[in-house]
Amino acid sequence: MGLTRRSGGSRAMQEGFLKRQYSGADYVVALAGNPNTGKSTVFNALTGLNQHTGNWPGKTVLRAEGRYIHRGMIFKLVDLPGTYSLMANSPEEQVARDYLCFGKPDATVVVADATCLERNLNLVLQVLEITTRVVVCVNLVDEARRKKIKIDFQLLAAELGVPVVPAAARHRHGLDKLVEVVSEMAAGRITTRPVAIRYGEEIEESVRKLEPKIKKLVGEEFNSRWLALRLLDKDRAVLAALENWLAGRNSLAAGMEGVILG
Repeated sequence: MGLTRRSGGSRAMQEGFLKRQYSGADYVVALAGNPNTGKSTVFNALTGLNQHTGNWPGKTVLRAEGRYIHRGMIFKLVDLPGTYSLMANSPEEQVARDYLCFGKPDATVVVADATCLERNLNLVLQVLEITTRVVVCVNLVDEARRKKIKIDFQLLAAELGVPVVPAAARHRHGLDKLVEVVSEMAAGRITTRPVAIRYGEEIEESVRKLEPKIKKLVGEEFNSRWLALRLLDKDRAVLAALENWLAGRNSLAAGMEGVILG
């Protein structure tokens, strides 16, 4: 059964990202990660046969979502396309990025490969720029042990400012802990302090000027610093999504033009 109500149009993206679409779930959890990190294994292990697939609204990118129950609560798990970054250089990256920003999941799990963790942390840091409600699942720790790779998970969590859960998903190791931490994160019982990426002074100065104007438009709905960075990067996809959101809220969509040109 397809998941989309519309196949395209300006309302398609907005409708596709609205949490209301996931009726019947207590929490919505996004699952992100690089390709070949075992993200699908995590998804399948948690949801079992409770899955549906279709396409993202207006895209030919496969979308999968499923459910699992923990402590009597229903969690909707949205499997985002595997991507190496969120720079929107491909439809998959744009879908993942826009969902994390505009879909506003209650928690986001980023699956990283323990055997090449440094490379995977690039995506982790980009996700942390969008949302603070992140749990990092370091998967394939059994493979890492075989390769004599040692990871200090406590130190990693302290450096990132978010929970880190080691796992070997194909053996279901670590998944009980992952589900528990995700539950706490989704319910807002975990406070995170994500590491802040700082750029050159010229960029930071521009962000300081732009961020208050964006916050005035969107309030606390979205991460205004991340939006400022994307607008400074002249990301028209983000601008279009913002305008759609503002129009949907009967807000002053035209005000965005003034923000950018001001």
